Amino acid sequence: MFCLFAGAHALRLASMSGVPLQTSSFAIGVCAALFIAMGLLFVGGFGASASPSGTSWLAGLRPHHLIPGFNEAVFMAFVALSFLNQALVAPEVIDRGVAGALENAMTFLVPGQKALQTRVLDGCFMDGGRLFSAAFTWLLAIIYLGSAASRLRLQAGLIRLEAGERSQPLGPTLRAFLFGIVAVVGIQFLFVGSAYPWMNCSAFADITGAVLIGLAPLMLSYLIVAALASLMAAAPEK
Repeated sequence: MFCLFAGAHALRLASMSGVPLQTSSFAIGVCAALFIAMGLLFVGGFGASASPSGTSWLAGLRPHHLIPGFNEAVFMAFVALSFLNQALVAPEVIDRGVAGALENAMTFLVPGQKALQTRVLDGCFMDGGRLFSAAFTWLLAIIYLGSAASRLRLQAGLIRLEAGERSQPLGPTLRAFLFGIVAVVGIQFLFVGSAYPWMNCSAFADITGAVLIGLAPLMLSYLIVAALASLMAAAPEK
């Protein structure tokens, strides 16, 4: 999802700069495909190492294992909505009615939104719908977090079943600890907004800013859910 999101924004920015789509799509597509392949290779290798032999792991792989679950489907739908909002909606509704109200609400709820506003408007003198995009993404992230949190017990049960069927290189406790550390760092950098003052203004005009505003809050919510589910799976089952 990260590679697809960044690649889509690369195509959008290339088109906005006047580069023909047929010229940019091949180069950007090749780069995105290579990074996706590298990520899938890492995940596949990590999964294969959990079993005594890679053959037994592959033998247990079924087509339905590739179908995303409900939480993952909602996550992908929200990522698509965030991108469409960034590309098509946000530049046209800057500070208009509902857009301004949503920005004010997220500024009150999310300290990082205020930090982004201070950095983008006061420090860089740019907006272009970035503040509304960030507010909309945080709204989606909060909705996703609430929705996924209602199914944490089910997720924890699935983790226990998975651990019982095959050995795991990381147990639920260690996995919850590692996810928790990364989640705390993400909360500090994104939700609190500590990362924004460190960034140059040029970052908000390219793919870095687009990914940070439109995808990072959703990824943080996904990580928090994964950490909580692993923590529940590590607890003794009642």
